[in-house]
Amino acid sequence: MKAALTYAAVGLLWLLHWLPLPFLRGLGWVLAKLIYPLARERRNVLRTNLTLCFPDMPPGEREQLARRHVLAFSRSVIDRMLFWWASQERVQRLARVHGIEHITEAGGRPVIMLCPHFVGLDAAGVRLSIDIHASSMYSRQKNPVIDRLLYKGRTRFKPTILFSRKEGIRKIVKSLKEGFPFYYLPDMDFGRKESIFVPFFGVPAATIPALSRIVRLTGALVVPVIVRQVPDGYEIEVQPPWQDFPGESVEADTEYMNRFIESQVLRMPEQYFWLHKRFKTRPRGEQRLYK
Repeated sequence: MKAALTYAAVGLLWLLHWLPLPFLRGLGWVLAKLIYPLARERRNVLRTNLTLCFPDMPPGEREQLARRHVLAFSRSVIDRMLFWWASQERVQRLARVHGIEHITEAGGRPVIMLCPHFVGLDAAGVRLSIDIHASSMYSRQKNPVIDRLLYKGRTRFKPTILFSRKEGIRKIVKSLKEGFPFYYLPDMDFGRKESIFVPFFGVPAATIPALSRIVRLTGALVVPVIVRQVPDGYEIEVQPPWQDFPGESVEADTEYMNRFIESQVLRMPEQYFWLHKRFKTRPRGEQRLYK
């Protein structure tokens, strides 16, 4: 029964990809109006994150930022129907890539595409898979129907290698050495194990130091991929590779990465994924930050 209901819901979602983008963005606006008052726990997470990261911002401005974020997030959720099912030509029109030569012309060196958690990261991942064979991490979903949907949506163009987070970095290193760029999402709280605490907007944040370790093992270039949601789709900015990285230590590299992400968040703060409990794991002895 549960599977049948899930298939029915997926069928309804599939119908959405035939609709024009302005109509879908309107649906995203409706979804945002529902989410903000009803999703109490996530609303509290959002407000807590913004208070921690922007303590000097007037409360009224933070509230407006919170609402703009929910709108951008809701629109990105609806837009996923396009990136899962629309034609390749439509996907290319909706998501424009700038600077892809920084990935394709890397002089034979492995490439790590560093993609912070902005609302358009799924759009960027699917769009880039039209142009390049890549690899990334994948978290399995409890619902098998949804799990297959997400997997197929992310591998529908050029073959994409998806690793489980439980597999560690060994297979990532192997695929990088075989020439597959790695699409890396660096800024989630995965708990105390293997994390180190480095500042994020001045707040100690449990951060996986995998970027530094993988670069030290492979000599890979770090190429930032920043995606911006715009009225007619998404702009994907592939930036030049970092210079003088890695640095003096894994800890210094991880702090450098977080400072870079901060700089990109300040360009479009409403589009960063503030609904995640980024500061859930605390240094020993510190109290919890989320209710």
